[in-house]
Amino acid sequence: MSTLPPIFLDLAIILITAGVTTVIFKWLKQPLVLGYIVAGFFIGPYFPWFPAITDSTNLHVWSDIGIVFLMFALGLEFSIKKLKKVGVTGAITALTELAIMFLIGNMVGHLLGWKTMDCIFLGCMLSISSTTIIIKSFDDLKLKQQKFTSTVTAVLVVEDLIAVLLLVILSTLSVSKSFNGGELGLSIVKLAFFLVIWFVFGIYLIPTFLRWMRRWMTEETLCIVAVGLCFGMVVLADFAGFSTALGAFVMGAILAETIEADVIHRIITPIKNLFGAVFFVSVGMLVDPHVLVKYWLPILVIAATVVIFKSSAATTGILLSGKPLKTAMQGGFCFCQIGEFSFIIAGLGLSFGVIDPNLYPIIVSVSIITTFVTPYMIKAGTPAYEMADRRLPQKVKNAVERYSTSTKNTGHNTAVRTFVTKQLVTIIIYGFILFALGMLSTLLLKPFIDNLFAEWHIPAIWGHLLGLTATLLAMAPFLWALTVKGVSRERIRKMLQTYHGSQVAVIPLLALRYFIAVALVGMVVSAYLKAAVGLILIIAIGVMAVVLLSRKATDSYNRIEERFVSNFNQRQAQNSFKIPQSLEQKFIMERMTMTAYSPLVGKTLAQSGFRPGYRVNVASIERAGKIYDLPDKDFLLMPGDRITVLGDEDHLAQVRHDIEVEPDMLIHDHSDNEINIYRLEVKEGSPLVGMDIHLSGMKEKHHSMVIAIERGEEYMLNPVASTIFQSGDTVWMVSPEELNVQDFN
Repeated sequence: MSTLPPIFLDLAIILITAGVTTVIFKWLKQPLVLGYIVAGFFIGPYFPWFPAITDSTNLHVWSDIGIVFLMFALGLEFSIKKLKKVGVTGAITALTELAIMFLIGNMVGHLLGWKTMDCIFLGCMLSISSTTIIIKSFDDLKLKQQKFTSTVTAVLVVEDLIAVLLLVILSTLSVSKSFNGGELGLSIVKLAFFLVIWFVFGIYLIPTFLRWMRRWMTEETLCIVAVGLCFGMVVLADFAGFSTALGAFVMGAILAETIEADVIHRIITPIKNLFGAVFFVSVGMLVDPHVLVKYWLPILVIAATVVIFKSSAATTGILLSGKPLKTAMQGGFCFCQIGEFSFIIAGLGLSFGVIDPNLYPIIVSVSIITTFVTPYMIKAGTPAYEMADRRLPQKVKNAVERYSTSTKNTGHNTAVRTFVTKQLVTIIIYGFILFALGMLSTLLLKPFIDNLFAEWHIPAIWGHLLGLTATLLAMAPFLWALTVKGVSRERIRKMLQTYHGSQVAVIPLLALRYFIAVALVGMVVSAYLKAAVGLILIIAIGVMAVVLLSRKATDSYNRIEERFVSNFNQRQAQNSFKIPQSLEQKFIMERMTMTAYSPLVGKTLAQSGFRPGYRVNVASIERAGKIYDLPDKDFLLMPGDRITVLGDEDHLAQVRHDIEVEPDMLIHDHSDNEINIYRLEVKEGSPLVGMDIHLSGMKEKHHSMVIAIERGEEYMLNPVASTIFQSGDTVWMVSPEELNVQDFN
C-alpha cells in the first residue's frame, strides 16, 4: 500500500496531462494557456473518463503560489519608472472601463431577471480583467516588448488596486446593505500609505543589501534571496489586508530597479512556468458541462458582453488618456476577459449569502470562455486597427490625432500648478514615512523598552525618554525634508507677486507641511509621555525648531536621498545614455540578448545591416560583463551578446525577431553516422609511402582527416601533419563523404 501523500499522484497527473496537451496545442500553433485549461478539464471532477485530482486543498495552495510567481515576474518586467510614465493612462483607462462595465453589467443582470444585489456583484465582476491570463498570453505570443503592452500593464495594476477597494465596498454593502463612504476613504488612504512605505523603504534597503551580497552571490543564492523577498512581501501584504498578488507585484517592481533584475527574471522563469501551469490547470478544473448546458443563455450573453463591451470600454479609456488609435485598439483588445478577482468577488458574495449560488459557476464558465478568446482578440488588435484606419473618415482620424497631441502638450505647465504638485507629493511621501516611523516606535519599540526596563527594575520614565529620543532622531531627517525641502523663499515671494490668486494655493500648503510635522511629533511625544496637550504642543514645536536649525538633520537627509536616488536609478545607469523626454515618444532604448540561432551570429555590425536594413542604432554591446560603447563596424556579433539598440517600436520589433531567435525544436536528434570512419592499410608501393599527412592532400582532395595510425605495436592518436606514412601502417580516418580506400593505394 502506497504511503505517498496524495499530492504526489495529483502533481504527476497534472504535469503529465498538461505536458501532453500543451505539446498538442503547440503543434496546432495555439496559445499554451488554452492547453493548460483543457488539461484541467480532463483531470477535473466533471470528466469521469480520466484520472481525477483527489487533494483539491493542496492544489489550491499550489495554484495560489502560481499567481504569486506570475505577478512577481510581471513586477520584474514593469518598473516603477514605467508606472510613473503611464500611470495617468492606466488610471483614466481603468476608471473608464470600470464605470462602463459596472453599468452594463447591472443592465445585463436586470435583463436576465436577477436580483439587485446579484446585478451589483455582476457589474463589479465584469469590471476587473485577468492580469495572469493577459500576461501569460503576452508570453505565449511573444508580445512582452511591444509598446502597447506597457500601457496594458499599467491599466492592470490600477485595476488590481481598484479591485481591493471593491472588496471593501462590497463587504460593507453585504453586511449593512448601505454604502459607507468613510470606510472607503480609509481604505484608499491605507492602500496609498502601504504602497508608499513599501516602495520607499524597499528601494532604499533592498538594492543596498543586494550590492553588499553581490561578491558572494551565485545564481542559486540569488534565486533563494529573490524568492524569499517575494514571499516576505506577500506575507506583509496579507498582514496589511491586501491581496497576495499585490505584494508579489510590489516586490517585483522594487527588484526591477536593480541591476540583478534580468538575472532574477531568468532564473525564476522555470519556477514561474511550473506553478503557473498548476494555476491555469486548476482554472480548467472548474469547468462544469452541466452548468454550461443549464445556464447556456446567461453564460453566452455575459461572455459576449465581456468580449464586446469590455474591449470597447478599454479602447475608449486608452483613447481618452491621449494615446493614438493604434495603441488604443491594440491595448483595448487585450481586455476581453474576467479572471481571478472575479472569482474572489463571487466567493465574497456567497460567503455573505447575498447572491444566488448559481452565479459562481456561471462566472467561472464565462471566465473560461473569455480566456479562450483572449489570445485571438490580442492578435486581432493590429488587423482591426488597420481595417479601421482604412475605413474611418479622414476627419475622424485627424480629430483623434489632434486630441492625442493636445494631451501631450497640455498639462500642469504653470509655475503654480507645478509648485502645488510637488508640495502634495512631498506631503504624502514624507508624511507617510514619518507616520510609519511613529507607528513602528509606538507598537514595537515602546513595548520592548517597557518590558526590558521592567526586568531591570529601572523606572519606566527613563525608558520612555530613551525611546522618544531614538524615535525623534530617526524622524529628524524626514522632518527636515517635510518642512524645509523644496521651499525657496525667493521663489515663493516671486510666485506670490507674479501670479494673481496664488496665495490661495501656496500659503495653505506651506502651513499644512508645518502642521503635519508638528502633529506627527506630538503623536510620538504623547505616546511616550503622559503630559497635557499644551505641554505636548510646546515640546513638539521645540523639537521642530531644533530640527530646522540642525545641520546634522540636513546632512543625514541628503545622504539618505543620495542613496535612494542612486538605488532608484541603478538599473538605468547601466544604459549608455538617457533618452531626452522630448524624444521618448519617438524612440525606445531596449536591450536584446542574441541567441545562438540568430542569423546575425558571426557577422560584423557592418554586415548585419542594423542601421541601413533595420533602421536602428546600436548604442552598446555587453559581452562577458564588459561593455563596448558605440562599437565600430568591424565588431563581430556572438551568441550571448546583450545589444542595446535605439529605434521606434516597429523597427525594434523587426530586429528583435532576428536577434532573439528561438529554435524550432528544443532538442535535435542527430544521426550517429553523419561522419563516416574508414580503415586504410598502406601497402608496399603505395604513393602514400614516404609522404607526410600534409602533402598527401587527404583533407583538401578527399575532405578526410587522419585520427590515428597503428604502426606495429605503436599507436599514434591524432598524429601531427608532419607524420610520414610507412608501408604496413594502418590509418584510421574520418570523412563526411563516401570514400573508396583502395583509391589511396
